[in-house]
Amino acid sequence: MQFKYELTDEVRLINGITLRRIKALHDLTDVKAWSLGGWIEKESNLSQENNAWIYGNAQIFGNARIFEEAWVSGYARIYNNAQIFGKAMTYGHARVYDRAQISGTARIFEAEEIRGDTQIS
Repeated sequence: MQFKYELTDEVRLINGITLRRIKALHDLTDVKAWSLGGWIEKESNLSQENNAWIYGNAQIFGNARIFEEAWVSGYARIYNNAQIFGKAMTYGHARVYDRAQISGTARIFEAEEIRGDTQIS
């Protein structure tokens, strides 16, 4: 498997959790090699497969996962056990957490808050 990103040395603390910025290792659909991405706590937060990506100041932590073709951008925060997948997009100041799942072509944006066992597709 070819890795699509690596963790940089740039760190940010959020509620006592250390997040690290990601950097693309090769071109993706709309991300150029060596472009900086958003912030993750650990590599399991963002799949190394397909084109899923975290842009800008978006933050993913806890056991949250972004995978398939999904992307997260702006100042969105995805955490706890939330999952964003399919071709779903989460952006702005949106918050997705607990066990919420965003999939298909769903769009979560601005200041929306999705939590609990919610499933949006």
